[in-house]
Amino acid sequence: MFLNPIQEIKMNKLEAMVSTYGLPKLAKLSQQFDRTRLINPEKKLLELLEEKVPLLPKGSRIAITAGSRGIAQYCSLMKIVVFFLKGKGYKPFLVPAMGSHGGGTAEGQLAILANLGITEESVGAPILSSMEVIQVATTLQGIPVWIDKNAVEADGIVLLNRVKPHTSIREKYQSGLIKMMAIGLAKHIGATATHSLGTLQLGPTMVSVGTTALHVLNIVAGISVIENGYEELADIYVSRKNEILETEPLILERATSLVPTIKIQKIDCLIVCEQGKDISGTGMDPAIIGRPINRRVNEGPSVESLGVLRLTSCSDGNASGCGLADFITKDFRDQIDEIVTDVNSLTGMHPEIARIPITLSSDKLVFQACVKASGIRNLEDLKMVVIKNTKSLDEIYVSPASFASVKDRQDIQLLSDFQNIPFDDNDRFAIYDKCNF
Repeated sequence: MFLNPIQEIKMNKLEAMVSTYGLPKLAKLSQQFDRTRLINPEKKLLELLEEKVPLLPKGSRIAITAGSRGIAQYCSLMKIVVFFLKGKGYKPFLVPAMGSHGGGTAEGQLAILANLGITEESVGAPILSSMEVIQVATTLQGIPVWIDKNAVEADGIVLLNRVKPHTSIREKYQSGLIKMMAIGLAKHIGATATHSLGTLQLGPTMVSVGTTALHVLNIVAGISVIENGYEELADIYVSRKNEILETEPLILERATSLVPTIKIQKIDCLIVCEQGKDISGTGMDPAIIGRPINRRVNEGPSVESLGVLRLTSCSDGNASGCGLADFITKDFRDQIDEIVTDVNSLTGMHPEIARIPITLSSDKLVFQACVKASGIRNLEDLKMVVIKNTKSLDEIYVSPASFASVKDRQDIQLLSDFQNIPFDDNDRFAIYDKCNF
């Protein structure tokens, strides 16, 4: 972000205004969630694949979907699938299945996978990245069903995705295998088509497109992964093609029961240390930050002011979702690729979440700006919460007023005394930079 002299003067006035605001003390708080964890995922996955994957002719080319989310033990799971398919005499390869992410380019999607540790060398199979699609069907609503050309031309497709509640869709099917076909495998063209009827129709349209694709594609099997509230692998499921429509809602129900939350319902200032496409489709889960999209009611806490400090490297410049925040840092803004962000946000019919918030030169100023915007003048009454991101909620930082507001303390525990917020010599939030979450 480059400023001319006049802009610098104006920015100095802005920062001078917010820099006068004091900050509360913070303490580290542990939140306990269901820690159901799969002890030997490789063994279970191999056993399920052996049971569920049908016999195919030797030499069959099998496409495996690779999405843009950071899944627990992602590379390890992908390697097991490749190992299994090769052991059967098949020829597996990966196809990026992430809609318009990566700027809607083949190169950008390869870069996203590499940032997640998914490369040809790490998983043992080539990655065929292309934005070329083939129309395989049309839904009853007249929406074309587009699918990655490499996947369509394969002898079979193995779907692999994490199942979880979607940030704004509340249908029988949300984030999972059906969405992987409706949006992920559909690439930029298909993702645009699925979103084309607008936000209110996104859920039903996604389900229609995904189920239509399921019927016409040569799906070998669907691998569904769920995580606990500690970003650990909770369970794995493998479904035959004819089982996916029945099993996915049951998997989603279990995944939903494991989703972490912030146990503080009224927050004056929420600081999110990082947002990213590897964390949520909107960079930050709207149900966690209290900023709903798709005209939905707020399912999360009531949040008065929201500041974000960084964009994850795995986002590759895609800051879609930053428009949900009130303030960001200059570090964050310098990471933004506006074209990539705009393409992804407009594809999803949410241009507003690409808007760039008020930008301040340091982390400390973002904290102070949030205090000003909260309208709370007495620091003893200020409910501030600081989280690493909307997936990592087992350890957070809270002000005294935030902690005092929690009525049921059965699943929470203070891990430190309340102390002044630590910033380094550049006014960066030292807790985040030192990985003290």
